[in-house]
Amino acid sequence: MAEQKAKQFLEQSPAEDAAAYARNYKAHHEGITPQESIIAYDQWATYDQDLSNDRYRGPVLAAEAVAPFFPVERESKLIMDVACGTGRVAEELRKLGFHKMHGLDPSSGMLQKARLKNLYEKDFCYYVDSERLPIDDDVYDCVVVAGGFGEGHIPTAGLKEIARIVRPGGLVCIVMRQEYLDHVAEYKGRLEPTMKEMESAGLWKMVSKTVVPRYSFDNDGVVFKFVVC
Repeated sequence: MAEQKAKQFLEQSPAEDAAAYARNYKAHHEGITPQESIIAYDQWATYDQDLSNDRYRGPVLAAEAVAPFFPVERESKLIMDVACGTGRVAEELRKLGFHKMHGLDPSSGMLQKARLKNLYEKDFCYYVDSERLPIDDDVYDCVVVAGGFGEGHIPTAGLKEIARIVRPGGLVCIVMRQEYLDHVAEYKGRLEPTMKEMESAGLWKMVSKTVVPRYSFDNDGVVFKFVVC
């Protein structure tokens, strides 16, 4: 279904939008492995141009979701940007007064581009899954993940590791394409149930789940917010 939808978008869109969508799809296509996805990102030289704010609203939506949780002293809050890519989320957060940020991404090519922007105090080149990251418990005031969930991206098992590094009372914000909840085999019948299981286990509490239009190209998104316990 995802392949059919991609083909339809490519046929109906202006040439520049179609080319950008095709490069994005290369890193997300059905059946892609994590290593293949990392290679696609490493080789994606036009990432920032292809996923400009008019085509991909994930960074803006993520920053707008995080900001109200921290009405004061934003400059002192330490935020981890997971699946940070070239630093697009950090750019939007900085506009809203956040300055202490770390970035994490499995693509060294993406991190190299992010470093040129001087956005992060520290960065980590790791793939998030069930394996323990080289990060202590309860470090961050917030972890934000925009675009980190998809084919070949963060698996369901990565949720607990994301929550682990956030201090009690801190925020986890996940922004992703809505249809991935049902169309990605790794997430169908697993991602949201795991979120609920983590709430039942006292690991976090859901604050909100909000569907947003035109998250990525013509695809709706969903924004999850959780407070860590």
